Amino acid sequence: EVFRARAAGFSAPAALPAGWASLDAMAADLAALGNDLEPPALALRPVIGEVLAALRAQPGCRLARMSGSGATCFGLFADAAVAEAAAPALRRHGWWAWGGALTGVAERRAGT
Repeated sequence: EVFRARAAGFSAPAALPAGWASLDAMAADLAALGNDLEPPALALRPVIGEVLAALRAQPGCRLARMSGSGATCFGLFADAAVAEAAAPALRRHGWWAWGGALTGVAERRAGT
């Protein structure tokens, strides 16, 4: 539905570094980019805009974005504790929310 609602072509692939020296550097680079599917997704499902606004309103949110075609929105926070603290406020809206660190997720899932 989102792809059918798109009128324009896709942006050129982003030229991003292999890594960042800090969260602020990463957030700045990502803030300069956009998601070509966001305008049609927002038109079809305005709740996505509500989710993004709620994420941006959380203390410590450095960047909030829609992922892919809109099935997920996410926020980048300075550390896991701040992200964990934001999740309950988002759940109050009835949305699924998780907060924590992504570093080491694969290792924890593998049990190593």
